[in-house]
Amino acid sequence: MIHGGPDWDHTYLRHPLGRLAGHHRLLLPDLRGCGRSARGLPPTAFDPDTVVADLIAVLDAFETERADVLGFSFGGLLAQRLAVTAPERIGRLIIASSSVPPVPPDVYTDTPLRRVLRAAENAVWSDLSRTGPARTEAAARAGARANLVRPSAMRGYHRRLSRIRFSADWANARDAGALRSPRLPRPIEQLSATGCPVLLLHGRHDLTFPATLALDAAARIPDARALILEGAAHMAHIDQPRLWLRVVAGFLR
Repeated sequence: MIHGGPDWDHTYLRHPLGRLAGHHRLLLPDLRGCGRSARGLPPTAFDPDTVVADLIAVLDAFETERADVLGFSFGGLLAQRLAVTAPERIGRLIIASSSVPPVPPDVYTDTPLRRVLRAAENAVWSDLSRTGPARTEAAARAGARANLVRPSAMRGYHRRLSRIRFSADWANARDAGALRSPRLPRPIEQLSATGCPVLLLHGRHDLTFPATLALDAAARIPDARALILEGAAHMAHIDQPRLWLRVVAGFLR
């Protein structure tokens, strides 16, 4: 499992994924600069190919020749690059709350609700008085209303955020202009060539990566399918945890 953020850690995905532990061996690493992994690295250390090499090293360390991979949000972009870099190491690929094609710049132009819901988070990122992990956590909390649909899930989501060891290494690399996009240059063509079965798992109301992109990618990649969950936004595993996990478990069988 490859978490997103990217300055978060793996813990926000432990539930409901942890329920698979009785049937699957789970590897939930923290990316470099995140959680319990190495911090304080130079901005140039966050090259996507170097991060993919880290993930391959994790598989090697656990003597895992071949693994099913789930990449969530930003982690979904890294998962695609991992699959293309080492297709022989990948069984099945789940791209969750992420995208294969780039997000068009005008995709949310006619969505006033998104502007309202994203305003609080954007204000945190634009506040130059905020720095470090505290800024990352503040942005995560400010973006909660945009990332969830179900109000009843909000309190539990904030408790989950309180357990994350937030960092700022990736944001620092981005602010320094050293963060190269992990997106593949020809994602449809390159993923198709891997031969990996692909599941694109998405919330209908995702305001980060529109669900239409998942449908488009699934229609163009052989052995790929998209499943769009109603009543779910970007954090679809929190809005609809039972259904989300059932879909993941069914795909991994």
